[in-house]
Amino acid sequence: MAKLVSKTYGEALFELAVEENQVDVFMEEITQLQDILEKNKDFGKLMNHPKILKEEKIQVLQNVLKGRISDELTGFLTLIVTKDRYGEIDGILDYFLSEVKKYKGIGIAYVTTAAALRDGQKAEVEQKLLKTTSFKKMEMHYAVDESLIGGMVIRIGDRVVDSSIKTRLNELTRQLMKIQLS
Repeated sequence: MAKLVSKTYGEALFELAVEENQVDVFMEEITQLQDILEKNKDFGKLMNHPKILKEEKIQVLQNVLKGRISDELTGFLTLIVTKDRYGEIDGILDYFLSEVKKYKGIGIAYVTTAAALRDGQKAEVEQKLLKTTSFKKMEMHYAVDESLIGGMVIRIGDRVVDSSIKTRLNELTRQLMKIQLS
């Protein structure tokens, strides 16, 4: 149910951004809004508190955000509070940002290696991904996992390319276990 709510409201916000020709503006404002909400957990508690009236929540929302973000986005957040959907705000904003990235041709790649990559190596991986995918730009996230021994694991969406030595050793072990000695 939560995913459906996030998708429905996130899609509506995305369509509004495209219709108003403000995709970049909304993207920047929502990124900043997510940062603010992450740093101020008490604001979320206030907005989700069942004993505080919707009118009071809307007033707080207007006082805090008016003039800091666009009127369209403030109105959208007011609608979310009015419809008792503030509990899904993170999912809604995440869905919106993922739609914007699809719209702009931005791919999100998670690259895990056994040792930290140098800047030149990171640029090389990014260029290789741009050449082998249909994305115009890549948002890269790097992590180190020493248990991989060597190689790398790249995840883009639901696709995974695993060229780690750990995986190759596991596959080799499985193949050897299948061999029957006579």
